[in-house]
Amino acid sequence: MSRLTHIGPDGSARMVDVTEKAVTQRVAAAEGCVRMSAQTLALIRSGNAKKGDVLGVARIAGIMAAKRTHELIPLCHPLAISGVTLDLSFDDELPGVRVAARVGTTGQTGVEMEALTAVSIACLTIYDMVKAADRGMVVEGVRLLEKSGGASGEWRAPPAAPARARRR
Repeated sequence: MSRLTHIGPDGSARMVDVTEKAVTQRVAAAEGCVRMSAQTLALIRSGNAKKGDVLGVARIAGIMAAKRTHELIPLCHPLAISGVTLDLSFDDELPGVRVAARVGTTGQTGVEMEALTAVSIACLTIYDMVKAADRGMVVEGVRLLEKSGGASGEWRAPPAAPARARRR
């Protein structure tokens, strides 16, 4: 295992100095999902949730979160993000909503945390918008799918193990 870069020689937390790192194009993708009852999924799909357009609001929340990751997670660098996309899709087999984010920048450090934060906040927003209908929803499977750029180059996650069936 490589050394932890956010720990100084004296054991204290520190922000990594990226001054000497090369500026490269960097991209990261992440995914997650919100598992819910079939009735709650139908409510979201119908557009009749009391709080409004669940997927639209979740998409905006995820984009905003990616842009503010450095304010949410200690020691993250503020980045000039060049693009954020969030794809939200219905999955009747879960049942639930799948969330995927892709974040890009040209800079000295990667955007993995921004992609993960976008997915996490989009999932939490979905939960918040329909929790009155289903407090038993589960946010799960939030993970990095891939990253590119920087000295470490490309990385892809191995395929996810099949999600366990959930009883509702």
